[in-house]
Parts: sequence; C-alpha cells; structure tokens
Amino acid sequence: MNPWTSSRIRGLKHKQKFATVTVFDYTSAKLADQAGIPLLLVGDSLGMTVLGHESTVTVTMEQMLHHTLAASRGTSHALLVADLPFLSYQISEAEALRNAGRFLQEAGADAVKLEGGAERVSTISRLVANGIPVTGHIGLTPQSVKQIGYKVQGREPAQAAKLKADALAIQEAGAFALVLEACPAPLAKEITDSLEIPTIGIGAGPHCDAQILVFHDLLGMYENFTPKFVKQYAKVGDLIRSSLQEYVHEVEQGSFPGPEHSYD
Repeated sequence: MNPWTSSRIRGLKHKQKFATVTVFDYTSAKLADQAGIPLLLVGDSLGMTVLGHESTVTVTMEQMLHHTLAASRGTSHALLVADLPFLSYQISEAEALRNAGRFLQEAGADAVKLEGGAERVSTISRLVANGIPVTGHIGLTPQSVKQIGYKVQGREPAQAAKLKADALAIQEAGAFALVLEACPAPLAKEITDSLEIPTIGIGAGPHCDAQILVFHDLLGMYENFTPKFVKQYAKVGDLIRSSLQEYVHEVEQGSFPGPEHSYD
C-alpha cells in the first residue's frame, strides 16, 4: 500500500468520501493505520482524553511533540497530521513556522492543523510556502473555548456568512483540507460544495467529504460520555473494566497464575 500524502488526500475531493480518526499514541495509531484509515490526526484533544484536563488550552508543544512522535512510530501508510497547540502559532508567523517545522523534523508528522479563519490566512500561506502541508479548522474551535464555549457555530446568518468566507480564504491560502466542527449540516453542505479541497466534519452532518471522530469516543472507552455527534462502534470501556475485575478476582482467589502461566 502506498503512503498517503496531502496531495493524495486533496485528490479525493469529488471522488470518494473517507474516514479519519484522532489518535494519541503508538497503539491507537497502529490500529487505525492497519484499519486502512488514510488520515490520522494527533489532536490537542489529548489534553482531555489522555491527560485529564478540562480543555485543550493547557496542552503544550512538548506534550504534542511527545505524542506525535509516538503515533508516528505506529503509522506506516496514513498521512499523520499534528495539531498546533494554543499559543504555538498565534504570536508570530516566524514562531508558527518554527513550531510547525518541529512537528515534521522532530516528531515524524506529515502535516499540521491550526484553528481559525481569515485571521490565519497569512500564517497558512507562510507554512505552505515553506513546504509544510496545512489543514484548517473552523466552526467550533476548542482553543477558543474561553471565548465561544462548546456550542454549535454558524446558526446566525452573520456567523454563517463568516464561516463561508473563512473557508474560501483558507483554501486560497493553500490548505489541503478543512475541518468543520459543530456547525449545522446545511451550512456544512454549502461550504463543502463551494470548495475544491475536502471538508472533514465532526458534528457537521453527512455532507462533508470526510468524517473524524476521537479514537476513544468511537470505541466507547469512557463511561457516560457520548456527544450527540459520536457513534460508538464498540463498548471497549465496559470490556476493559470487566476484564480487569475478573483479573482482580482471580488474583485474590489464587487461581491466577496457573501452571500454564508459570515456569518450571
């Protein structure tokens, strides 16, 4: 199987819908890669999913580099995209370029993702001009949670118009794909139909060119956490808990380890 590239991902537009998934380490990346998923995102959502924080805002460059490098070791065919964390690209274009370059040079990423609309156009252009493929991200942008909260974006006409303009601007800046998060399905369809780059939806309805879910969410690893846009394809959390409980019971009762688990 040939490795996926940003240009190959872009070429899926108008041809084939595709699945993507957010991964955080060697194991999740390897399993997703083996499943044939063409694009893997090391998301700053690891702040909540892996590190137990309340938002993505506290995630650092060093943490993102650490997890991206681990994921890269498990990725053989998929395009590996890394999230630029909060304040790693907003301060200056020079700093954005330096930090984005670190993901490719030190952590094995193939591309980066950053949040924001027209205000990010110059930064995106600077990265692309220096050989760094970029994915945009508009709609609900989690790094702006202190300002906009966790709510659907684009329901008001003015807000919808801005998102459409942002999408076109990001495309013109050279991004090869665009994440649309938590926006009404009709608006996501309008944006998708207006672009020549793939849209990747999360909570944006069925009309996007691709869909993305967090590895832990789609596998049901957390109890009592199912956002509206998530479909749980398994209940792995229940299986893990019951397996650990069985292990505890067997150790306490002395039935594990048995002769077959012991050396002569």
